[in-house]
Amino acid sequence: MMQRYLPSVIESSAPEGDDAGTVDIIVADNASTDDSLAVLRREFPSVRSITLERNWGFADGYNKAFEILDRENAEQGKPLADCYLLLNSDVRVERGWLAPMITYMQEHEDVAACQPKLLSDVAPTHYEYAGACGGFIDRYGYPYCRGRIFDTVEEDKGQYDEPMHVMWATGACLLIRRKDYWQAGGLDGRFFAHNEEIDLCWRLNLAGRKVACVPASTAYHYGGGTLPKGSPRKNYLNFRNNLTMLYKNLPEAELRGVMRMRMILDYVAAFKMLILERSLSDFMAVVKARRDFRAWRKDFDADRRRIQQAALTTTPTGRTRLSILCQYYVKGRKLYSQLP
Repeated sequence: MMQRYLPSVIESSAPEGDDAGTVDIIVADNASTDDSLAVLRREFPSVRSITLERNWGFADGYNKAFEILDRENAEQGKPLADCYLLLNSDVRVERGWLAPMITYMQEHEDVAACQPKLLSDVAPTHYEYAGACGGFIDRYGYPYCRGRIFDTVEEDKGQYDEPMHVMWATGACLLIRRKDYWQAGGLDGRFFAHNEEIDLCWRLNLAGRKVACVPASTAYHYGGGTLPKGSPRKNYLNFRNNLTMLYKNLPEAELRGVMRMRMILDYVAAFKMLILERSLSDFMAVVKARRDFRAWRKDFDADRRRIQQAALTTTPTGRTRLSILCQYYVKGRKLYSQLP
């Protein structure tokens, strides 16, 4: 992945314009067990690296890397970054991709984070599953995007080319102000991977900050480079972390009702995997996710109290009142433009 995708990042990320500032490219190595660091030193000697002593996962891996980056810059007398850009190792970019997002952030001080239009590197005419053109969640916590609802991924025909405030921006390519990142508490390292960027963006929204998609910028994501779609491990993390995110961020008036409905919906999904898809491993992933959520829920009580007490709103932008399951499976509305 690094050999395939890092060259485009190096070639296409030079700052443009007199006030563009500087861009540093850093590879954070999350305790890899192959020869990634040797390849990096040999083939990309100009790229700075941060080596972590163990695999902290996607979420805490970024937290640890940013802490080290800030400390090293301070020790060397370098200015701290205005923004971080989280970028997966399987993302291809083209020249000029950064400028629209940077300009948008400069012109909109109320925006804490943004993402580009995310297209598939496998099928570049179509949006990519993990973010498309900006994300939302429905009343029960199910994420969907402009350009992707469940497994229906739309062709990009310019239909979502207007910048827009959204509920969440994809962690595959997320530009966020450093100050906002740390004030919100960073990514929740306990999640390890999956739903952590939605959780962070929800906290930003509750704090009165905005999240946006800037389609004038485009990136191409391969997707599934770490855990392929349909992996029982991916299903486990998605279900466990999504429930945890709801527990942390839902207002008190909604918490009990949403969690009861999710219990029903999660077991419906689990039995669908077992009976219709004949996958015992996926069924057990959902059952284990719910069991483990119940076991560690109390560990998030303090987070929940802090988030709810500090919240400036109970209706963040992009958290819709509809049920996306009902819209998609019952009413047959499979495109974002068809939703009420």
